[in-house]
Amino acid sequence: KSKGFSLIELLIVVAIILIIAAIAIPNFLRSRLAANQASAVESLRTLNTAELTYASTYGNGYTATLGYLGPPPQGAPADSTQAGLIDDVLSGKASGGASTMTSVKSGYEFTYSPGVVISGRIESYTLHADPLNRGVSGGNSYFVDQTGVIRQNTSASASAADSPLAGGM
Repeated sequence: KSKGFSLIELLIVVAIILIIAAIAIPNFLRSRLAANQASAVESLRTLNTAELTYASTYGNGYTATLGYLGPPPQGAPADSTQAGLIDDVLSGKASGGASTMTSVKSGYEFTYSPGVVISGRIESYTLHADPLNRGVSGGNSYFVDQTGVIRQNTSASASAADSPLAGGM
């Protein structure tokens, strides 16, 4: 009596594993892409809410940089240049400090641009979320401004002229 598996049996098992992998890997990649896109939309909602909170708390309009929304150093009180409304990853302080205008999270780069300044107050802003590698880390680009309407574009960076997402803020 021989113990173990024959070469044919092993090849059949390997073939079955390869077939399962061929089915599962594309589904996994699509689910990761969808998760990154959902994270980007939710991050834009968070950033928009933080901007509105900042404007109402400090009374001097919106922030000058994305980093102003980030946390203060440990033990320091929050103020208008370190409001503590979002974490240091989303605010960009983890990599760029308080003066940063970009951050990276879940395969997307978030870019902040302050808008018109009237009497020393920043009265508007724009936020863009673009995939780091379109089709791999995300498929859509997103945009939001002080209106709170999140817009998307599937082929280029989104703008105020693009279609809004269903169920925007």
